[in-house]
Amino acid sequence: MAEHSDANAPWVNLAGMATVALTAALFAFFLQYLPVVAAGSPVQWSWNWIPSLQINLSFWLDGLSLMFALLITGIGAFVMLYAARYLAGHPQYNRFALYLFSFMLSMLGLVLADNLIAIFVFWELTTFTSYLLIGFSHTDPKSRRNALQALLLTAAGGLALLAGFILIGVTQGTFEMSELNAAGSMAEQPYYLGILILVLLGAFTKSAQVPFHFWLPNAMAAPTPVSAYLHSATMVKGGVYLLARMHPSLSGTDVWVWVLTIFGAVTAVFASFMALRQIDLKQTLAYTTLMALGTLVMFLAGSTGYAITAAMTFLIVHSLYKACLFLTIGVIDHATGTRDADVLGGLARAMPITAMMALLAGLAMAGIPPFLGFIAKEVAYAGGLSMALTVFVVLMSLAAFALMFAVAAIVAYRPFFGPQGALPRKPHEGPWPMLIGPATLAVLGLLAGLMPGVTAYYLVEPAVAAVMSAPDTGGRLKLWAGFNLPLVLSLATFALGFVLYWFHQDLRALLARIEARGPNLDAGWDRMLERFMDFAKLQTRVIQTGVMHQYLFATFTVLALAIVVPMVLRPVGGMTLTFAGLSFLEWGIGFLICAGTVLVLLTSSRIVALTGLGVVGIGVALIFIVYSAPDVAITQLLVELLVVVLLAVALLKMPHLDPDNRQVHRPMDAILALVVGGLTAAVLLLVVETPFDRRLTDFFEGASWMEAFGRNIVNVILVDFRTLDTFGEIAVVIIAALGAFALLKGGLKRGAEGEAEKEDSK
Repeated sequence: MAEHSDANAPWVNLAGMATVALTAALFAFFLQYLPVVAAGSPVQWSWNWIPSLQINLSFWLDGLSLMFALLITGIGAFVMLYAARYLAGHPQYNRFALYLFSFMLSMLGLVLADNLIAIFVFWELTTFTSYLLIGFSHTDPKSRRNALQALLLTAAGGLALLAGFILIGVTQGTFEMSELNAAGSMAEQPYYLGILILVLLGAFTKSAQVPFHFWLPNAMAAPTPVSAYLHSATMVKGGVYLLARMHPSLSGTDVWVWVLTIFGAVTAVFASFMALRQIDLKQTLAYTTLMALGTLVMFLAGSTGYAITAAMTFLIVHSLYKACLFLTIGVIDHATGTRDADVLGGLARAMPITAMMALLAGLAMAGIPPFLGFIAKEVAYAGGLSMALTVFVVLMSLAAFALMFAVAAIVAYRPFFGPQGALPRKPHEGPWPMLIGPATLAVLGLLAGLMPGVTAYYLVEPAVAAVMSAPDTGGRLKLWAGFNLPLVLSLATFALGFVLYWFHQDLRALLARIEARGPNLDAGWDRMLERFMDFAKLQTRVIQTGVMHQYLFATFTVLALAIVVPMVLRPVGGMTLTFAGLSFLEWGIGFLICAGTVLVLLTSSRIVALTGLGVVGIGVALIFIVYSAPDVAITQLLVELLVVVLLAVALLKMPHLDPDNRQVHRPMDAILALVVGGLTAAVLLLVVETPFDRRLTDFFEGASWMEAFGRNIVNVILVDFRTLDTFGEIAVVIIAALGAFALLKGGLKRGAEGEAEKEDSK
């Protein structure tokens, strides 16, 4: 399935334009809240969802969530416009537009949700929708494999995150993030370390920190618009957003500082070297995303104003230049048919607009003044100097930024001004729907740097205040901050970056040799899945024997253990067994039930055994009648009648028992039957001895007529109070009936075919 569009295909369609218009409308909606949030007034919306569990569908719009919402919708509108032209004529474009818009809504829900459970729901929705997008080219085995890898890894982290959220809710008494942050740090809570580990597992898998990094470059199997969106403003920053959102609750401890600093720094530097190693420009940008994520995590380890400002400013810078460069690479690939860095070159003459966009984004990525990337780098060095582990943070930042300088030259300069190789197609400028988005984002990176005060007041400072859960003093974003140590480090970054670019071909060869000898986590993932499948096959062979008797024995054994273990671990008192006071009628019913049971045990005929079971069922129905439950008795009688009739019809189609093997003694089955029966009777006796709690009874007695207008309480419970439950039970019965019908119909058809074959053979 081709990724590119048909150049002659019409690209304006309802699905594409609808998603662009709706996303742009959402951007305009959030844009109106900039002055309100910048003035320090967050906005909240809330609806009851599951009040009994303190779970609300609540949304919180402050500086952090508004910044993310604007990036998600603003970049999203450009990406969707770009995709409409990039995939024009694609037979599955409408499906793609649905996936992309659903992903955008899921990401919006994630950054706006205030309730932890709602955050988890949207967290998993982004996982699922990204799986659909990465595996969009479903005929390609590589796309399917990489999509499944991203799904399994991030979903596993999501389960750990859910456990952490539940621990937070149980220990703190609330699931509302705004309330948790207002309460301050949870460092003194007894479960703090467990909560922190679980939350970090979720965040690190989502934002691809080492050693969970390998799924992110593989996500490049998605179409280029998806890569641009995932890597700039959405999914991969989900973990970073979570760490920033939970900063007031979880930060400030040595564990937080050390873990985030080390994992973030290692991810940033490792990914920068791997970006220098790549030849495919799309893969190069994928590893620079890892670098950015590692840098953001590293600075979120700090608690100073400069450290958090560095993280928020760099987040904006990265979103702008990364979306622009990904979309630009898509234009290059669309126009030339290749993304090979060693082949591309000299494109500026044929693609001047694209060259200008790439150059502006590359300068922002390299941190050259007067772009916002330069200011972000200066603030990052100042933030590193204010953090714990100062020397380590500054040195790792210097290495990462210098490598990014070199990679920016490879991605944004060399394809347009370097030597040109043999291109598959003659280069040409891209169409305007594919240029307007990256051009706007490139210019925004420049304007934000030229107007740092506006950028700080409306975006950075409100976000910093939200992360630190305190008013931000501001004043850190300056295009010229004077001669200081951060400026010296910036100059060192430029010098080292230039040297790295000059020798990048030699470094690439060296890194290739090192990579070939090192561990391959991606291949290790495949081996792990293979071992898991082998274990699943072994388990299936052991458990799924195909013998119904073994299944029933295992089921009733588990049932017996489920009853006896709680009774042993938590005894609830004694029980009284007495037969005094039973009437002649009750003795007669008991005798009838026992006689039916004995008949089932002794007979060698299926029909007689079925009759005995029917006698037992009728005896149970008589008990209901004696104790004034005629509606339940009628239900029991109807069920028994239906079961006897259906099983009798089915038994006619089954082979006859071998007369010599009818009497089979199974002592283990007998013991298990006595144990299960005895335990069930014991549980019933314990229930009878327990004081009767009338709270539910009183509620239904009072509410059945007043609220549901029904006098039959049982019917009202089933139809009104348990509506969905009853509907589910009906659905199960219908599904079972359809399955039985299909089996019987298939059996009759096969039987008819068998008879026809016999006639033919005669």
